[in-house]
Amino acid sequence: MYSSYMDFNHFLTSYMPDLSIGSKTHFQNMIDQAILAEKLGYKTVSIPEHHLVNLLMMPSPLQMAVKIASLTKNINISTSVVVLPLHDMRIFAGEVATADILTDGRLILGVGRGAFAWEMDRLGSPIESSKEKFIESLEVLQKLLTEEEVSYNGKYYKFEPITIMPRPISKPIQIMIAAMDPNSIKNASSRGFHVQSTVLSGSKELLQDRVKSFKEGSSRLGEKGKLLKISMQRMAFAAINERDAEEKSKMAYEYYKRFDNVFTGPGKVKNGKIEALPRKQTLEELRENLLICPTNEMIDKLSVYAEEGVDEIILSAGFGQSQNEMIESMHRISEEVIPYFKKFNNQVA
Repeated sequence: MYSSYMDFNHFLTSYMPDLSIGSKTHFQNMIDQAILAEKLGYKTVSIPEHHLVNLLMMPSPLQMAVKIASLTKNINISTSVVVLPLHDMRIFAGEVATADILTDGRLILGVGRGAFAWEMDRLGSPIESSKEKFIESLEVLQKLLTEEEVSYNGKYYKFEPITIMPRPISKPIQIMIAAMDPNSIKNASSRGFHVQSTVLSGSKELLQDRVKSFKEGSSRLGEKGKLLKISMQRMAFAAINERDAEEKSKMAYEYYKRFDNVFTGPGKVKNGKIEALPRKQTLEELRENLLICPTNEMIDKLSVYAEEGVDEIILSAGFGQSQNEMIESMHRISEEVIPYFKKFNNQVA
């Protein structure tokens, strides 16, 4: 039996459309959000990894995780996600172990193959080969984190026996894999990994397929499989009213003009700032797919996720609004949305 309770995760989108705000203020805003998320009852705060651009800007997520851990007590801290093909696992494994120690075991290591072809190409790890390199990198990383005197002879890694130091304190460190394809989701959960996915513009049937694939995979592990979670990430903002929702949706549309540029587009970037490019999707179509709405509507939309068995919703919360507006939205979600899903769980039980 899968619980209908759903945890909430605040994702630090790290979008800085106005570069004049300055890096110091930008990063302090995210730290303040993480501290507030713990106070407001969010279970986890998530940190991206991207380089060379002003969107999802976080070159060193583990450093950010350690900083947040030093200012909080209980909230889980997840990378969402570290791009493994960009790292040397022999170095990265030691960095992960150090972060595990300095976060007091609160680190959840979310990993993926990479998403921005423009970024991957400029960092010397083409996206065309990223899946193959990711698979090997993950195998090497797991071995280094759990075993001693590890040697390896693969396509991307060839090395004599080594033991990473220091050793992690979590046994094992929780690992979450970003996956979209149902077969990849099933494979990940059957191997003991948490799974992060999304349904950017898909139907309820697509959500059902992904949750079903996760459960089929995790069920193979028996009792251990029940400890795994599937998380869904969505852009979200708790609007004051419909007019506010419309205004914020327009801001999100501008965000996606830039996101699409580096995700599926040509990668037009100047001085670290992503150019806005025209989108085929209309504003109205985008609004249908986002959780930018008043709290009563947000509850209705999120109930579908809870009912289908999603364990955690990751709310990607930044798309250009002010820090004050972000904080106010977090409070509304804490006061009106999160309690509903705790109550919902009690009713189901």
